[in-house]
Amino acid sequence: MNINIEELKKNPKTSHLAEVYEKLMHDEENVRDMIEGDETLTELGKEDLDNIKIQKDAIEKQIEDISVSEKEEEEFPNEVILEIRAGAGGDEASIFAFELAQMYEKYAARMGWITRTIHESKSPVGGYKEAVIEIKGKNVYKNLRFETGVHRIQRIPATEKSGRIHTSTASVAILPIRKKHKFEINPVDLEMEFSRSGGAGGQNVNKVETAVRIIHIPTGIDVRSTAERSQLKNRELAMSILLSKLEALQEEEEAKKYANERKEQIGTGDRSEKIRTYNETQDRVTDHRIKQSWHNIKAIVGEGALEQIIEDISNFKNE
Repeated sequence: MNINIEELKKNPKTSHLAEVYEKLMHDEENVRDMIEGDETLTELGKEDLDNIKIQKDAIEKQIEDISVSEKEEEEFPNEVILEIRAGAGGDEASIFAFELAQMYEKYAARMGWITRTIHESKSPVGGYKEAVIEIKGKNVYKNLRFETGVHRIQRIPATEKSGRIHTSTASVAILPIRKKHKFEINPVDLEMEFSRSGGAGGQNVNKVETAVRIIHIPTGIDVRSTAERSQLKNRELAMSILLSKLEALQEEEEAKKYANERKEQIGTGDRSEKIRTYNETQDRVTDHRIKQSWHNIKAIVGEGALEQIIEDISNFKNE
């Protein structure tokens, strides 16, 4: 195994191992010098070299395991941004968007993940026009990566007196937050706005402009962050989300180029693709990509019981 000590020292996960490995290399060199200087110590020196080799092999294995783990985390990071926006259907669509947000938060709790609301914009009826939620946890992107797209609900709203079934939609986007970004942003392409964060009481609320909005002028994409207490941290978080959005847009455009060759795969990751219908009157959830349905909508939406749906979609993808 090719060991680059200096590179390993830069990585917090391998820095200690690099130091131990470096010491073993020095010990190995000293033993060889000792043998060359006195042949009567050859046998003893050989035992020392064998022992050093065993320790070096063990460290190399640990370094290799960390490298594999980091590569997997780069492909399937343990942090995502869930973005939900109300679509067609007016107030009902905003209520549905709010229910979807709660569904994913409850699923995250079932999985032992941590969630945090980065930004929310509420409708007059208490639903979500838009919500941006950070989710952290093991395998979070691996599990949620196929949730991007348009979700549709068919039901009789509580306010509907004639019993007609209404259809409302909301779009879901799952954005992986990677440590290494492929996309580079030219600072002149950015416009930043700062405002006071809203929220519950407290002396400092609304006194300092900590909320941040970043607009990427060439694409018109804008990102807001109000979750952090400092403007700097909100700016860093918003920039990280913006980079993820731009990378997702780039990947989406690439995927569309080869869409005809990828028909066997699950969608293109395009948020405009209609992927799932929740039909309350028939107690059924249907994923249109794999043409499969599940029952008990109350548990799925109300309790975040998405395990079977996510497992079935992943299995279909891996077939």
